[in-house]
Amino acid sequence: MLEIPGYKNIDIKNIVFDYNGTLAKDGQINNQTKNLLKEICSKYSVFVITADTFGTVKNELKEFDLKVKVLSSNDHTKEKTEFLSTLKKEITVAVGNGNNDKSMLENAIISIAVIGDEGCSKEALFASDIICKDIQSAIELLLHPKRLVATLRR
Repeated sequence: MLEIPGYKNIDIKNIVFDYNGTLAKDGQINNQTKNLLKEICSKYSVFVITADTFGTVKNELKEFDLKVKVLSSNDHTKEKTEFLSTLKKEITVAVGNGNNDKSMLENAIISIAVIGDEGCSKEALFASDIICKDIQSAIELLLHPKRLVATLRR
């Protein structure tokens, strides 16, 4: 249990990452992110949710202990939110950058918007508890939870 004074107490078990624009740029994950992702997978149950725009997600993530959900509907915003609900949103952190991440970010116990090389939609930005300059910073927040306390306490 992580106590965040004046904010809330949280018990993070799951992390849901959007893929393109969040974990990956143009469908590819850089080596620094891969190293951090390997570490985060050893501490939490990790899920990656994506439309797989570039068709690379399964190959890029085959070496990691995580689950990939490829979106299949025409309403990715709704599908991402419904997926979050299956994981118990009260123990799940969501990380994203796009318009279709807004509702997922609003409903997670903690949400992180990533600006990154592909930018961040204002919808994702305003729906998030924390904004990070890149995916590496976002993952490091989760690897060092006292950073969450320092950022979110009131």
